[in-house]
Amino acid sequence: MAEGRGSVVVSMVVLCLLVVAFQCEVAQAATYVVGDDNGWTFSVAGWENGKNFNAGDVLVFNYPQGAHNVVVVNKESYDGCNTTPSEAKVYTSGNDQITLVKGYNNFICSYFGHCDSGMKIQIFVS
Repeated sequence: MAEGRGSVVVSMVVLCLLVVAFQCEVAQAATYVVGDDNGWTFSVAGWENGKNFNAGDVLVFNYPQGAHNVVVVNKESYDGCNTTPSEAKVYTSGNDQITLVKGYNNFICSYFGHCDSGMKIQIFVS
């Protein structure tokens, strides 16, 4: 019977350690406002330079609703400002919050001429 209690205690300790580890992981996620005070606007390209992003970090795209959008695209669509990929996820709220994933995260505005005018960012997450 004492052996059974020992197993329960060990299981509880392991569970507690997992909960603490998970909370530490979540606490490390950062939130970034794209473009800082200027928000998601023209010539925002380069805003990401010098920042270290991690998987789970959140980007907030602030812009007047209806004036812009945020489209998640692949690298080819990012490079060519291709706003028509069928698999692209489009955000339109004006306060879009997008969680970064490992690898390249590419964002453009699909309104005519906006991407070509610098409304695009590419973030690499290690």
